[in-house]
Amino acid sequence: MKIKCVLIDDEPLAIKVLQNYFNNFTDFEVIGTFNNSLEALDFINSTSVDAVFLDINMPMMTGFELISLIENKTKVIITTAFREFAAESYDLDVLDYLVKPIPLPRFIKCINKITTEYNLKNNIKIDTTKGDSHIFIKVDKKMMKINIEEILFIEGMKEYIKVVTADKTYITHKSLTSLSEELPGDRFLRIHKSYVIALNKVKSIEGNRIQIQSYTIPIGRNYSKDVKNRILE
Repeated sequence: MKIKCVLIDDEPLAIKVLQNYFNNFTDFEVIGTFNNSLEALDFINSTSVDAVFLDINMPMMTGFELISLIENKTKVIITTAFREFAAESYDLDVLDYLVKPIPLPRFIKCINKITTEYNLKNNIKIDTTKGDSHIFIKVDKKMMKINIEEILFIEGMKEYIKVVTADKTYITHKSLTSLSEELPGDRFLRIHKSYVIALNKVKSIEGNRIQIQSYTIPIGRNYSKDVKNRILE
């Protein structure tokens, strides 16, 4: 079952940007786009909608006014060029606040929030041991879905990182720190300025090196104590 989304913005280009982003996520479906608040409100209140992406400055009715008239518990994500309305929006219990132009990495974080809320609402349990938990990374202009359980380690290479799984290696333009923040801290550990490893994939540890399958990975001097405490505890 797909997560159904509605896009509301009086700027066609803004809607187009979001539509292009959504094309990379097969678990989501854009079921309506509107540049008129009244038409959008009627559609939302008469249709099953999981998430609404809503601009604040709209003709006839502002985004905030529209939120107050939504009858169901549809999750709302504000999209705006103005940062100063963030506090007011969270008072209305919006799920997220995206500032235009919306960078793709920030959009992905929002997608993950929506997925989590959708799973909670529909009592969908995520069993991370079976690889249902995932991240998205951009590879050759495509958003690739990678199951967290399949990751062996991640290697930083200046402006790029290499995500290594048992079957494949992915290279993407992203920082090691940025990606590691998307991973569960109880399952992944930074052992070197250039490496983050999956703790449950460690085969052995000897001196300042860790073995994961056929890969030998160095342990940085500044990370040594924490690494051995976590792995050998």
